Amino acid sequence: MKYLIMCEGPNELEIIRILLEHDKLKFTQDDLLNLVPYHARQIASNPTVKTALNLYHGDVQVLRIGDKLNDELKIPKEYKGKVTSIEKYCTKPELEMLLIISEGLNTDFEKEKSKKSPKSFCKEKVVYNRTRYDNSTAFYHEYYGDRIDLLVDTIKRYKQLKGKHQRGENYLADLLK
Repeated sequence: MKYLIMCEGPNELEIIRILLEHDKLKFTQDDLLNLVPYHARQIASNPTVKTALNLYHGDVQVLRIGDKLNDELKIPKEYKGKVTSIEKYCTKPELEMLLIISEGLNTDFEKEKSKKSPKSFCKEKVVYNRTRYDNSTAFYHEYYGDRIDLLVDTIKRYKQLKGKHQRGENYLADLLK
């Protein structure tokens, strides 16, 4: 069996890549379909994912990672026997919550969350190495790439702060070793 990791956006993909690179997940790169996670919301609309599924002849467990996973993952009929399960790992309300927690700004954000999204709050308040947060994959790589312990601790702290997700939704922390 292999894991097909489908990340909602490029920033979620970068976080997963960093965790994989530092061997912080319950699985390794060798356990992944085609050895990589994917930036994909649906199988049918992603030719790279379809090709990887076509080349692999075993069972596949799908791990979906993102903040808005309310859309149903549609499994094309040719893959119905191959995909054995689908699990959701949510970063609600947005991935930027990790930056807010890492910066110790959670209390400040709670005061402003009715007026600002986590993304706009980060654009105003988060600066690292003289670079203001700009919603880029490069920022996440720069911020967490060499600070893996901060990333892991923040992912665990997010789960503690957030409480419960909807039924069937897991946390990134549930993927950690």
